[in-house]
Amino acid sequence: MTASTEGTRPFDTGVAVTVTPDSLTSLDLDPAFALHRGGKLEVRSTVPVRDAGDLSLAYTPGVARVCTAIADNPDLVNDYTWVSNVVAVVSDGTAVLGLGDIGPAAAMPVMEGKALLFKQFAGVDAVPVCIDCTDVDAIVETVVRLAPSFGGVNLEDISAPRCFEVEDRLRALLDIPVFHDDQHGTAIVVLAALRNAARLTGRSLGDLRAVVAGAGASGVAVSRILLNAGIGDIAVADSKGIIHTGRDDLNQVKWALARDTNKAGLTGSTEGALAGADVFVGLSGSTISERAVAGMARDAIVFALSNPTPEVEPSVAARYARVVATGRSDHPNQINNVLAFPGVFRGALDVRARTITENMKVAAAEALAAVVGDDLSENYVIPSPFDARVAPAVIAAVARQAREDGVARK
Repeated sequence: MTASTEGTRPFDTGVAVTVTPDSLTSLDLDPAFALHRGGKLEVRSTVPVRDAGDLSLAYTPGVARVCTAIADNPDLVNDYTWVSNVVAVVSDGTAVLGLGDIGPAAAMPVMEGKALLFKQFAGVDAVPVCIDCTDVDAIVETVVRLAPSFGGVNLEDISAPRCFEVEDRLRALLDIPVFHDDQHGTAIVVLAALRNAARLTGRSLGDLRAVVAGAGASGVAVSRILLNAGIGDIAVADSKGIIHTGRDDLNQVKWALARDTNKAGLTGSTEGALAGADVFVGLSGSTISERAVAGMARDAIVFALSNPTPEVEPSVAARYARVVATGRSDHPNQINNVLAFPGVFRGALDVRARTITENMKVAAAEALAAVVGDDLSENYVIPSPFDARVAPAVIAAVARQAREDGVARK
């Protein structure tokens, strides 16, 4: 069966199409390429320009009055331009999804996708900004120089450990929200899901001993937010094993983790640390054996979040664990950053927050967890990104917490 491509988007119906040399390239035979052709974003005006009168207000001479007012009172830029509703999605292309260092041009489809999700889920306008530099000083300088055009900065797919310094320096230099989604978006959703998983099994976070596999951007942020939320104990592993203060090969970020985690003094492998553990959070791309999962505590919680291949097959983990979550959409309990970052930014932008505090992140996680409510079950510890309750709940919680923390300007 064939269908004409004329006047329609290819592959929308899932049926075969007739391809002519003039219409589609060979790449467009793949529906992903077909969808991305021409990009996923466009800019549209919010005011009409129908005649000379409209033109004189939207541009010269009327625009000069607005410019002059902003020059006299720079805060008016938030009222009379789009700045207060627009986020820069910034990447250097060094840690893109599971693809690694593929460069800024190849990162653009992902950043476009991120911008699309900002708009779709929270009405936030976002602009992909893929920069051709990887030096920390150069990235920071570039973003600082661009910052007057934006109400917030979402850092994306910048490799560790540079990403930590980039974020820290930008947060210190800018008075707008700076948020590295690979770190904090993941952390917020993990905390929300873990709160509900603990509740399901009749425990609190303080009752749990967790093992986190991965000490990159997401692994560090997840560990930090769980510590702040009161996890009982947590051990973090990198490619060389459990991080502890006796190791002499740790960078500054890992050393700080070693100091603040691992009360039990564990050493050795991730699988060794899992013996008797309550929680496993995988963020490393490694694999965990069935035997290791079987050796975890009763009512264990397994978050195998590496994509596209989880650290342990979900069906295998489910033989022993009470709750299993992955990063995939084809299994229950998907840990997806889109549950967090649109609402976090929308809430911060709505109150013109100067920054995003740790309390705002925890508030977002608590609001997200609360959406599940009494429907909590083994296969439902975190809501779907398409649940219409998610964004409003996160937005309200973040805005409220920003005011409580004294970082809101309205």
